[in-house]
Amino acid sequence: MKAFMDKDFLLESDTARHLYHDYSAKLPIIDYHCHIPPQEIYEDRRFDNIAQVWLGGHQVVNGKDTYFGDHYKWRVMRSNGVPEEYITGDKPDRERFQKFVESLEMAIGNPMYTWCHLELKKYFGYDGVLNTETAEEVWNLCNDKLQHDPNMTVRGLIKQSNVAMVGTTDDPIDSLEWHKKIKEDPSIDVVVAPSFRPDKATNILKPGFAEYIHQLEAVVGREFKCVGCVVSALEERLQYFVSLGCRAADQGLDYVPYVETDASKATAAFKKAMAGEPLTKQEGEEYTTYLLLALGRLYHKYHVVEQIHYSCLRNPNRKMFEKLGPDTGFDMIAVTDGSVSISNLLSKLTETDECPRVILYSLNPSDFDMLGTMIGSFQGDEVPGKIQLGSAWWFCDTNDGMNQQMRTLARLGLLGNFIGMLTDSRSFLSYTRHELFRRLMCNLIGSWVENGQYPNDDATLKKMVEGISYYNAKRYFNL
Repeated sequence: MKAFMDKDFLLESDTARHLYHDYSAKLPIIDYHCHIPPQEIYEDRRFDNIAQVWLGGHQVVNGKDTYFGDHYKWRVMRSNGVPEEYITGDKPDRERFQKFVESLEMAIGNPMYTWCHLELKKYFGYDGVLNTETAEEVWNLCNDKLQHDPNMTVRGLIKQSNVAMVGTTDDPIDSLEWHKKIKEDPSIDVVVAPSFRPDKATNILKPGFAEYIHQLEAVVGREFKCVGCVVSALEERLQYFVSLGCRAADQGLDYVPYVETDASKATAAFKKAMAGEPLTKQEGEEYTTYLLLALGRLYHKYHVVEQIHYSCLRNPNRKMFEKLGPDTGFDMIAVTDGSVSISNLLSKLTETDECPRVILYSLNPSDFDMLGTMIGSFQGDEVPGKIQLGSAWWFCDTNDGMNQQMRTLARLGLLGNFIGMLTDSRSFLSYTRHELFRRLMCNLIGSWVENGQYPNDDATLKKMVEGISYYNAKRYFNL
């Protein structure tokens, strides 16, 4: 029987162990997509206890309850029947931690079990097993380090993790004040780059669209009369983001629309929405398609990578949505068909040589093969792997999901040009997800070498493993 999560965890061959320990493990991390707050980096926050880091909580913002924390952990607790007051409520942190530990014991096969133990091992030096019997020991160990170890502040955690770049997620109307302060602080040597997330300006059929547009008008100081005004304002904001180091944009969509459209159709839909009139699905898609095309051209113009996340059904539990609001762990995989719409979008941008570098993420793993063949139809010569099959995202971020994504890319594209993993996380301890990915990647490549499918050419294997771990992303994001 193998030891529990030892140094060779998931590395099943001599080749895999060599590739991971000698080449992959030591390389820096480029976490090009996450949701950590830049304010906490600048202020170098120190957490009081492990529950704050792992489970988060809620705070009142502008008179509204706002919930923050790790949605994955919240779902584990709900699946174990834990009352919501221990998850997003005001129960004492020690009790909340205990409820999470009781739930984690049941999480065999769940990546959460692996993530938590990797974090305990790396950041707290704990090599044991977290369970109900050891919870008090772990609680005290973690809290002592969090409160007193000089390396356990936010910046210390980033440095310990060997992070070279953090790509946050930011709204176009954001002042980016914390990014400005970070850029001006010579003591911060990690690259912290804002990422442009214009969802609220593009999703015209979502509630709150008109209110958001008025906020955007206030930021740029003018009223919008047409869709061109929106595009112009977004370009102005994108320029500002780029001036502060923006390298990537991100678009979150329930599904990717594409209909034939033009400025007049998009403007007509825009005016109806701003007047509070209901839109048909067709009208909404005419506006959103126009915006997606316009933004794609802007990303190409300013050398910004475009990320597209889609196929998520958000907030299906109406009762909990009304109680807690969005982004509280009540989302699920959607079944959508993006094959025609996404390819039409890329094709339209390619016609005029204005297609940016694009990373495509579907929450539905059944889309992997479709996307794997799509990306091969739109590659360009400015960078290897211009169009990327994005890493296994969200519910796909499991051992099986990451292996499936990599196997698909290997079968249908070039795994050697993959830009690797990201955390997509709100936690400063989540960098161990890169370790898990790198172990799986080295094990997969090692298995192909060991069974004779690929030659044991160490120089080429080193180049490939180091590329996927670090150098491909460095090149792709112009670091």
